[in-house]
Amino acid sequence: MNSIETKTYKVHFNANAYLELNNYIDNNHFSKIFILVDTNTHEYCLAKFMAQLETKLTIEVIEIEAGEHHKTIDTCVGVWQTLSDLGADRKSLMLNLGGGVVTDLGGFVACTFKRGIKYINIPTSLLAMVDASVGGKTGVDLGALKNQVGVISSGDMVIIDTSYLDTLPQNQMKSGLAEMLKHGLIVDKTYFDKLTDLSKLTLNDLDQLIHDSVEIKKTIVTKDPLELNERKHLNFGHTLGHAIESYFLSHPEKDELLHGEAIAIGMILESFVSAEILKLPKPDLDYITKALNNIYKPIMIEPSDYDTIIDLLKYDKKNEHGNINFVLLDAIGLPKIDCLVDNDLIIKSFEYYRDSF
Repeated sequence: MNSIETKTYKVHFNANAYLELNNYIDNNHFSKIFILVDTNTHEYCLAKFMAQLETKLTIEVIEIEAGEHHKTIDTCVGVWQTLSDLGADRKSLMLNLGGGVVTDLGGFVACTFKRGIKYINIPTSLLAMVDASVGGKTGVDLGALKNQVGVISSGDMVIIDTSYLDTLPQNQMKSGLAEMLKHGLIVDKTYFDKLTDLSKLTLNDLDQLIHDSVEIKKTIVTKDPLELNERKHLNFGHTLGHAIESYFLSHPEKDELLHGEAIAIGMILESFVSAEILKLPKPDLDYITKALNNIYKPIMIEPSDYDTIIDLLKYDKKNEHGNINFVLLDAIGLPKIDCLVDNDLIIKSFEYYRDSF
């Protein structure tokens, strides 16, 4: 599978990726290698990854706890301190082996330690492969608020080895699939159609679809690296989806949602709003809703939850001058940015979602 080249780095796939990684290490005279893992990737992925490395450099493994709850500045402090204790310097290389928490947090740690050391992401979840490790967004959460602290700074390379997906449970695969479905909704209806009929997909199909999703995101990010215009398209489903994710993360009586589970709800809600205030045809709204509900289990969002979720919208990163800016759809494949939506319509979208399953 061909590598994907951006302006500043390349994304390499499967066996070829390790050849590229080992050549990169050989040619850059690093002082030491640090591999960041979480408790899951330490157990299920590290040995496989280490077997592919061909270097005589000292390798140190730094482990963090798995899960969104640990994507915090406190975890960063622990990793920064460990790097310092283990003698990391400006010529050290950091390899982030894990899902979105590891790649986001690890990239942020690398960008800020000694004002920046080289790093490479090796995503091990579907979500991280198609989203978190592409585009240079790094950072951590602020309490239950998603990705409030961070920088945009790409690593030197991304290694995508789809065999790591063998270790993932089905709900994690579906979480990553949500971002791929989003790519279809904002760019290409044909791509969305392929992803909605999972029964016809083979493993080879999945490899190609992952490649396609990375290509879609790369194309958007290349045009707008700082998210001033077109890159905002990637936030479709995320304005309400992130608020729902944060709410369920912080509520003591709610089960935590995976990122993709929350974004799937957000895409239904924001498709409904698109049909109400833009030109998204009603048959397309029905199609999107049915397709997503066929993949994701229903989540009960009670009327008593609405106001708190809506209040969380004020923390969305797209907001400007006190306005809450949505990305909506004029049609499948035709997004529109900076749309304003009143609270009554948001409540109607929640009611639509509750009635949809």
